[in-house]
Amino acid sequence: MISAQRDTVPMSIGSLSEATGCSRETIRYYEKQALLPQAQRSLGGHRQYTGHHLRMLRFILRARELGFGQDDVRRLLEMASPDQTDCGRVHDLASHQLADVRERLRDLRKLEKTLSELVRSCEKEGKAASCPVIESLLRA
Repeated sequence: MISAQRDTVPMSIGSLSEATGCSRETIRYYEKQALLPQAQRSLGGHRQYTGHHLRMLRFILRARELGFGQDDVRRLLEMASPDQTDCGRVHDLASHQLADVRERLRDLRKLEKTLSELVRSCEKEGKAASCPVIESLLRA
């Protein structure tokens, strides 16, 4: 669960970026998209992030690593709040993502087979006009 508790020690966007490996631009983007709550501002106008932001950003980044799209990340964040936990909905969302990943893997295997066949049939010597790879691309 992502704790709603707000940590009181502020950190800069640079510190948050360094702690997560996420670029400052991406952090700002996630704020604009309301995936990450807006940071409080210092008197000088600098963003001040908390441990809560750090936990949420790590959650978002891990979900993105697993291939979840922005809308799904938003749903997962909503489901991760202590009063909204519904493992059935999380399971359904993760199962759908797994099916998508498996479909992409099948497509990639087909692509690998096609490219492998083209590379095997291609001679390194000769003119591009007679190259099977070029011919295949021209037929598309």
